[in-house]
Formats: sequence, C-alpha cells, structure tokens
Amino acid sequence: MKYLNKLATACCTLALGFFALTGCEGGDIFTIDSPDWITEKVDSIANSKNQNTGNEEELVGMNEDVYTIGNADYSSGWWASFSKYYVIPDGQKWNAVFNLHINPSAETMYYQNFALVITNDVDRGGDGYKEYGAIRYDATNDSTAFNSQWGDHLFFKFAESDLPFSPTDNIDANIQKMAGKVTLTVDRSKVDTFAIKMTNGTVTKTYTQPYKLPNINADASNTNIRCFLVPDGSYIDFLQSNIEPIGGYTSADDKSPLSMELQNVPAEVGVGTPIEEAMAGVTATVTFEEGVSKSVTAAELQFQAIPDMETPGVKTLVAIYNKTFKGENCDKPVMASAQFEVVNKPVSVAVTALPARQTYVYYAPEAIGAVERSLVFDPTGMEVTATYADGSTRVLDNSKLTYTSVPAKVGNYQVTITAAEGITTTVDVAVAESPVSAVTNSTSMVGAPDNSSGWWSAFSDDFNVPAGETRSLSFTNYSSMAGNWNNYVVILRKADMSEYAVVRADNYGWGAGYDGNPNLILSGGQPDWATWLAGMDGAKVTVYVTNCGNGSADIQVVMNGTDGTTSIQYYMGIIVDSADLNFALTVDGSHYVFE
Repeated sequence: MKYLNKLATACCTLALGFFALTGCEGGDIFTIDSPDWITEKVDSIANSKNQNTGNEEELVGMNEDVYTIGNADYSSGWWASFSKYYVIPDGQKWNAVFNLHINPSAETMYYQNFALVITNDVDRGGDGYKEYGAIRYDATNDSTAFNSQWGDHLFFKFAESDLPFSPTDNIDANIQKMAGKVTLTVDRSKVDTFAIKMTNGTVTKTYTQPYKLPNINADASNTNIRCFLVPDGSYIDFLQSNIEPIGGYTSADDKSPLSMELQNVPAEVGVGTPIEEAMAGVTATVTFEEGVSKSVTAAELQFQAIPDMETPGVKTLVAIYNKTFKGENCDKPVMASAQFEVVNKPVSVAVTALPARQTYVYYAPEAIGAVERSLVFDPTGMEVTATYADGSTRVLDNSKLTYTSVPAKVGNYQVTITAAEGITTTVDVAVAESPVSAVTNSTSMVGAPDNSSGWWSAFSDDFNVPAGETRSLSFTNYSSMAGNWNNYVVILRKADMSEYAVVRADNYGWGAGYDGNPNLILSGGQPDWATWLAGMDGAKVTVYVTNCGNGSADIQVVMNGTDGTTSIQYYMGIIVDSADLNFALTVDGSHYVFE
C-alpha cells in the first residue's frame, strides 16, 4: 500500500529526535532497530510504499496514532477494552492501520480477534447511545450461525470473506492467519453504498450494502457516525488513522510515565515472606504522556514494604516503575502505594462453626442425562479458626481460604479447606437429587402470534425457585426464523427484577452471574444450526431451572423439533442469591403457547 502521510517529515523529525533525546537515563540514543513495535512502525510504512499491487487502495492523509488496545497477555475479554472514537461524517471515508495480535497458542474460538462497532454520535453507554451494529474480522459464512456481524443495520448477506470458519467447530489452525498488520476502511463516500473492508493481505473481509446508512442520531441535522474497535482475547497496536479521533492523535514519540495504579495486591502475606515473592502476582496500569497506558507485571516493578515484612501488622506497599513507554530507563519514575497485612503463619486450622448450607442438590433431566461437573462449595456461615505457634488463635476470613469442589452426584463428601502455607482441614457435605415440579403460566400465550413482538417486549409470569428445588415450564416455541436468537429467552432474576443472567436458545448469554463466571458450564457439541433452526418453529420445549442452594443455579432445556430431532441446551453454575431466585421467559421475534 502507498501511504501519503508526510513520511519524509516524520522521518526527519525522528532523526533529529535521536540526537535531541535527553529524557532517559544517561541520554542514550535509541535506534530504529529497537525491538519495540512502535519503532518498527516507520520501517513498515516505508516498506509498504513498494508493495502496492495496483489492486489495493491508496491511503491518503494518514497520521500517526500509536497506542495499544487490550492486554498484551491476551487476557482482555469481550467488551473490556476499546479504541478511541473515530467520528466519520457523511460523505467521508475512514482508513486505519493497526497490528492485530492473536494469541499464538489459540487453536480454538475463532471469534477471538476484533470487532468494529458502528454507532450514532454518542458516547458508548451514554444517553441516546445506539448501535448500527458490529462486524468481526472472522467470518462463518453461515447466516444461521453465530454471525460475525450483527445489529439492526448490518446484515449477513452483504458480507464476504476469503477465510470462512466452521460455526460448528471452533478449532481451526487458520485463526493465526488473521494476525498481522490490518488495514481497515469504513466508506461513506458513495451516494448509493455503505462499505467496510478489513484486510491484512492474507485475510480479507468486506461488507458492502447497496444503500446508505440511515441516520439514528436524535438530532436529524447530525449525520455523523462513530466507530471504535473492541478486541476479544487479542490485543491491537494501533498505528495510523486519516481521521483524528476524539481526544486527538497519539504520536509515536517515546513517552514518560505520569501515574500508576496497582492491581492484585494480596490482602495478607505470611511473616518473613520475601517482598518479591509476596507481590509476584501484582500488576499495574501505567499511564504515560498523551493518555497512553499499558499493563505491566511485577517483574517490571520495584517493591518496598514499609516498615518491614518481619513483624505482623498492616503494612504499606510502595511500587516504583522507572521506564518510558518504549522501555527505556527514565529519570522521573512513578510510584503507587497500597496496604496489605503481614500475618503469623498458622500451625493448624479447624472448622469451629459449620456452614449454613450442608446439603447441595442437582437435577438431571432424563433427556439430557448426567453432565460431568462439580458444585461450588458455599462457605456462608462457616467459621475457620487458625492456631499459631504461640498458642494464639484467630478466625480466618473465608474469602482467603480455598475449597475443593463438590461432585454433582448423590452421596456424602468431604470438602478440603486450605489456609496459608497449605494447612488444611475438612468439612462434611451431602449431595441429593432435586425434587422437580411443573409451573403454569397465567396466560396461554406470550408474544404476538405472528412473531412480530420485538426484543424484550413481552414476558411470561415470574416463577420462584426455592433453594434446593427445580421448576419446569413446558411450551410450544414459535419463531420468525430470521436468526438463531429468534426463539425462547430465559431470564434469571430477583424479585425486584434485577437480573442474574439472560440466556438464549442458541448457547449465548450474559449478565452479572454469567459474564466472567469461571464455574459456568455450557452445552458442548453444537448442532448444525441451520437444521436446528428449521425445527424450532413449533418445537416442544421444556425449561428446567434448578436452585442448587450453593449460590448457583442451573438452566437445562430439552427441545423436540418439528423435524423429529431432540436437542438440548444447558447453562450450569450461574451465580445467584439462592434465597431470591425467579425465572421468566421473554421474546425476540418469537412467541410461546403454553401446555
């Protein structure tokens, strides 16, 4: 590609900067051979001038905009890290260039790349915020699968890719082909089309709809749209843009640190533990000049405990970071502090008060059968007391202890409780099969019979599920068949209507008890989605909701399709308050007739 971005001026400025740089210790001159990805940028831009094949667009007016989106350890999940906002007026085109880093060990979850999100001219989550939709770099090439583009104004039929993935098998070595330098174009310059193109020269995905985007701004005179990028299990080194983002461009010049915030500081540390060992899991977010930030590990920090690590008591941790954005030693480091407690090491621990919940339940519908899983131990009400070498005792904070899980099988079990220094004790629990009873809705139907009821517009009754019990609800599901999501939707919530989780028929969900839940177990072995959807209009469905009594709930569903096939869906281990659990159904281009 050919970049007309005042490269000569940038290179001259950079060359002068080599001799003028004095902000780092010793005044050492850094060179273009630095391993840092930012300093490689100039070489990559220069080389790209000779790589235009004649088939690719010339990028005009590009400017440096150098910053990172997502954690470099690939730990940023969906909707956790965002690029700047790039506002595109009607009639204009946005071009961006960035390096996409795919987890090198990733052979599963092809969707863990990035998505372009297109919205109206409002801050994300602000009053009046609306989305046209989102389009990911991957493509399933299957309109009934987990589409790699979605929203009210982005449609599968207009998308094309030269690297389709299987929607029924997340494992694909081609995932790595999406990594590298990506050029992104969002084109509003034509009167009769709206187009998107994302390519790294190996993988190209396009979206071209034969009409303009509608204006969804509240002010009809404002025809701007906004775009931002969201990584998922990946990270992005942004390089260039032809449109200045909100907040301004970020230059490629090295940047000094301005502030730092610590994360993962342990609450308690044993007496005499070396500070480096005690703080090995600490990370920090460092903010540099121009608002650029990045996450650093304990290995990049210096620690000091005040006053010491040798006596029990509350201590102050001081962390120091003395690097520039490029990793050079700086003459003005930044510091951050946090408190932690140094405690004596126990010689034994014992359960001195039993937990409130000593019996757990599970339910396995016959059509689903037993699923290999465990139940999370609930320590609520339990008291564990430590005894120290001097004979003193102390009740431990349950959140500082670790517990083995409870098998989801009828029987009696011991849970092992582990305190500091690996000292353990046990507590007895029992597991039983949950009793199940059917519930009946007060009306015979929810949703319009022509499936015109939109998302979240009609609801069933709310059904309470007491701790240790299961409730079932049977109905006939009718669908508009427009997408997998146009079928039943189950809501878990409190009596005050605040939600634990919302789950769909097609193995997708969200909510406080769902997102980031390490104990959540989802259905495996996805069906052929096209065949599955064909049988869902008129399918006989039974939903089972189990309150396991340990702060978690299970949703299990049996679907008997009109084609004679039976499919199942389950979401096990959703975090809830066992004393306040209710469920209901809502619609999305669907309706339900109850048995």
